This record gives sequence, structure tokens and C-alpha cells, in this order.
Amino acid sequence: MDTLSVAEVRALNEALDDEYRSWATYDQVIADFGEIPPFSNIREAEARHIEALRTLFVRYALPVPPNPWSGKVVRYANLQAACEASVKDEIANGEMYARLLKTTQRPDILNVLRNLQAASQQRHLSAFQRCAQRSADSADSGTGRHGRRRGRE
Repeated sequence: MDTLSVAEVRALNEALDDEYRSWATYDQVIADFGEIPPFSNIREAEARHIEALRTLFVRYALPVPPNPWSGKVVRYANLQAACEASVKDEIANGEMYARLLKTTQRPDILNVLRNLQAASQQRHLSAFQRCAQRSADSADSGTGRHGRRRGRE
């Protein structure tokens, strides 16, 4: 088995760290606001993304770092803020994967990174955009299902 380059190892670590952060963020949103889509659905997708990356770590005999993000992510004042921040995060995620894809020519790594980028850009981003729009519409009409929470950033 070939040894990974330093750039490839860094790319895998960055991707895993980003997926860990996303999972922990969505988990915190669920803890704060309840089991609500799209956060509940996408948290499960993030768990699958983490497993896909962990598989590469094992395949290349790399130590799998633990998730450092639990309890260390931003907490949002309301669902609207969480949805809007998640839109920005998914856009940044797509850009990160575009950059990371340039670090390797290995088909297995490229396949995983492309799949994660596609999930982010084709499914997660649109789900969070709909969430942000629904939350904005609910706030405008005064009929928001999820009340505003104060004292959180």
C-alpha cells in the first residue's frame, strides 16, 4: 500500500474535522430546538460522512482522531439564525472540498471527497436554504413554530 503524501493526510484530517464540527453543530441545534428537520436528517448524514472518512483513515493506517467539537460549537438564539448559519457553512464546505480534491489523484479518496461535496452542495445546502426561508416566512407572519430563545449566541 502506498504511503499518503503530507497534503493527502492534511486533506483527510481537515475533511474529518469539518464533518465532526458539522455533526456537533447540528447535534447542538437539536438539543436546543428539538428533533427538527433538516437538522435531524442532516446530522445522520454527517455521521455517514464521518464513517466514510474513517474508512479511509483505517485503509491508510492513519490514527483516527476523536471528535473535538462536542460542546464547543456556536449556539444560536433561534432556528432562523441556525438555518442561515448552516447555509453559509454548507457553501464554505463545498469550497473546502473543491480545494481538497486538488490534493490527490487516488481514486478512493477522490470518490469519498466528491461524494461528500455533492451531498453538501446538492442536498444539504438546499435543505438549509428552505429552512432559512421557512423560518423567515414564519417570523414575518408571527406564526413561528419554534419560539425564539434568548441569551444564546
